[in-house]
Amino acid sequence: MEVSENMRPNRPTPSTVLAVALAASAAFLLAAPVGAHAQQKFKQKECLDCHTKEADRFASLKFTHQAVKQKKCEECHLRHGLVPKLLLKESGNAFCYRCHKRETIGMDKPNVHPVLKNGKCVTCHDAHGSNSPHMLKAGGSESCFECHAKAPFQRKVVHAVVKDGCTTCHVAHASAQRHLLKADEATLCTGCHSAEAAGFKKAHGGYPAKGCSACHDPHSADGTKLLKASLHSPVSGGGCDTCHAPAGSPKPFALQQPVKELCANCHDPASLDGGGGKVQHGPVKQGDCVSCHDPHASGSAKLTRSPGNQLCLGCHPQMGQKFSAPHKVVATGKGCLACHAPHQAKLKKLLLADPSAQCVQCHAKSVKAAAAKKVKHAVFEGGDCTGCHDPHGSNSPGMMAGRQDRVCYGCHSDLQAKFVKAFTHKPVLEGNCSACHDGHASDNAKLLKEVGPRLCLKCHGSLMKDLGAGSNHKPYVDGKCLDCHDPHGSAFRGLLVADQKATCLKCHQKQAKEGQGAKSLHASFDKGECSKCHNPHKAGMPKLLLAKPPELCFSCHKEMGARAKDEKAHAPFEGCLDCHRPHAGPETKLLVEPAGKLCGQCHDGKEAGFQKKHLAIDAARMTCTSCHTPHTSKSPGLFKRNVHPPFTAKQCDSCHVGGKG
Repeated sequence: MEVSENMRPNRPTPSTVLAVALAASAAFLLAAPVGAHAQQKFKQKECLDCHTKEADRFASLKFTHQAVKQKKCEECHLRHGLVPKLLLKESGNAFCYRCHKRETIGMDKPNVHPVLKNGKCVTCHDAHGSNSPHMLKAGGSESCFECHAKAPFQRKVVHAVVKDGCTTCHVAHASAQRHLLKADEATLCTGCHSAEAAGFKKAHGGYPAKGCSACHDPHSADGTKLLKASLHSPVSGGGCDTCHAPAGSPKPFALQQPVKELCANCHDPASLDGGGGKVQHGPVKQGDCVSCHDPHASGSAKLTRSPGNQLCLGCHPQMGQKFSAPHKVVATGKGCLACHAPHQAKLKKLLLADPSAQCVQCHAKSVKAAAAKKVKHAVFEGGDCTGCHDPHGSNSPGMMAGRQDRVCYGCHSDLQAKFVKAFTHKPVLEGNCSACHDGHASDNAKLLKEVGPRLCLKCHGSLMKDLGAGSNHKPYVDGKCLDCHDPHGSAFRGLLVADQKATCLKCHQKQAKEGQGAKSLHASFDKGECSKCHNPHKAGMPKLLLAKPPELCFSCHKEMGARAKDEKAHAPFEGCLDCHRPHAGPETKLLVEPAGKLCGQCHDGKEAGFQKKHLAIDAARMTCTSCHTPHTSKSPGLFKRNVHPPFTAKQCDSCHVGGKG
């Protein structure tokens, strides 16, 4: 049965399908419950949702930061997304001051804990929390011992309050008192030790003692009653009135005499340090003994106010500089007193002995070894060690008194201008004279460490390691480096003793004579650029050539080398030296002989074929290079690129008469 066109079902168009789909989606969304729609919104994660380890740690702490407790991480941190990075809103203590006001923690007081003053609250406190009060990283005094050494608090006799913790006497942040004390020293001590007690008065000879730490160590001591290690004999013997007015006088601590006279009653200035010293230490000369010594007690030997070098550095701070090359004797043992007398000496600078004798005490082996050498440095032989070395330390190797070359130029001032040139040997440029010379003594002239090539081998070993096959320059083989090179500096590249041409021709006289009266000179030879073709030391080719001709020639004649790839080459083209001299030629273009004669070696001018091609012109009357190129050409006959039209048509007789030229 046939179906008419009117009876065929209508096919939906794409636009109809899209409209129906959109309508269905809208109906679904309208029919969906409100709650289901709301569930599709994104929920922001909290910091601890990712930082789970931190969350577990914070939960286990006894004391936590308020912001941590309330999970307000963003009080201090910036969000960082997926990239792990510590992002604080501010850095240093300024951040802490947002909540902890400066005046509350004592930043306005005269004595502030250095850690706090330098902006590092987190040195002592954990920013998130801790198991110790005040969120300290360590409990009690252990927090203090992170910076302060334990030893001074753990001697034989320990002050009872130390066991109760540092904060018994000290405040943590800032104080109006020195050493961050809670109150002035006398008030603090008499809080436990009554000054009115009979025992106290008896122990102090009836004197109204106030500055307790003058004689007692407030933390611990090796002696009884916490007395310091070094006690002035009147103090240990209870004879305070030896120096002071009687205890019952209106001014019990007044001195009976000026300090200088008072000390001299027991300590004769003339006999100090063995006596006989012409040079006196400044404080001794002025009678100011107490500038170095405590008149009562000290934790340091001989009542010095500070231990070892610290005492000296109080007046000589420049000697406390940290050096990359320190003098061991200064930093260890007796320190300054290893070389200097503390009160008086016969020599300048309070030296215990002449510098040479002083140095020998430690450097005896070095001095003995140098003394056996044939050539000695004048300064060393004269015993003037400090002429080159700084006895305290230096930032230059070997404790030199400055950069090594500057020290050497101090005596050898005439050499600086000779050495520092346009081209300077690397050790000279770096000021490293001792790379080649021994500063004290040597068996070689000019204090050289080695003789001849052995000296150069230390740095240029790879160059001189293997002479190998090929050709080697004779001075190089014989180790006569200085025949060509200046060891310090030169106005010529390669530290040559003269310009390259003069240096080479000094030995190569044959080539020098060739150049005299020659009709043509090789440009490199004429300019003295011998090393453009030759290696001055060694080469894998004969005559020290850098490469084999014609590759060597192409390094300059690049255009000719490029043409050789695409054009026909003259048969002797690769044997450059068959036709040309390498340095100087008796003919133009460095030819070994006149062009016609040279060409005649291969081309017989009387041969029939030659005569026919050249219209029977006498070969002796021809200049071959007028028509032919001697190297390469696109023409089989090696004709030049630009040719006269009659010549191209082989109509030479248009201009020339055959056989007559």
